[in-house]
Amino acid sequence: MLDPIKAWHEEHVYFQRLLKLLQHEMDAFACGDTPNFQLMRDIISYLRDWADEYHHPREDEAFARIAKLRPERQLAIARLKQEHRVIARAGEQLEKILEEVEAGDIVPRSQVEIAAATFLVYYGNHISQEEEDILPLAAKLLGENDWAAIKNAGPVKGAVPLERFRELRHRIETEI
Repeated sequence: MLDPIKAWHEEHVYFQRLLKLLQHEMDAFACGDTPNFQLMRDIISYLRDWADEYHHPREDEAFARIAKLRPERQLAIARLKQEHRVIARAGEQLEKILEEVEAGDIVPRSQVEIAAATFLVYYGNHISQEEEDILPLAAKLLGENDWAAIKNAGPVKGAVPLERFRELRHRIETEI
């Protein structure tokens, strides 16, 4: 059986790589250069689509199981679940703003920078918190039955990722 903690961590590592690439493009924007807006939108789309459909539902199931076993962790876990919603909304807003910029609409530079910073900071901090606090706790507390339920969490109940995710991931990897 695949080590679920290792798989969870590897997803986070990949997400961090994408956030770093997005930050690189934002740095180009901040310096007055023209970033690769399509790549930026693809990164955001991947992070939003993959996370919302596969990653976060599994995390939410793990969170619920941890909270049940460690009630004193409920507030911290509730904050992480709230961050999932904030990250989703921030990504939606950033993607919309980048579409407007790419379409030639006049968008204040500060609006782009604020939307990007919100997404990047929330996502990065969220991953760090899970890596430092939740993954070690999950490794300690959760058993085989828990991991089976976590694997099947979300609207797709453990289905293989859609082809569009594989294609997008390949495209992004070639850009890195």
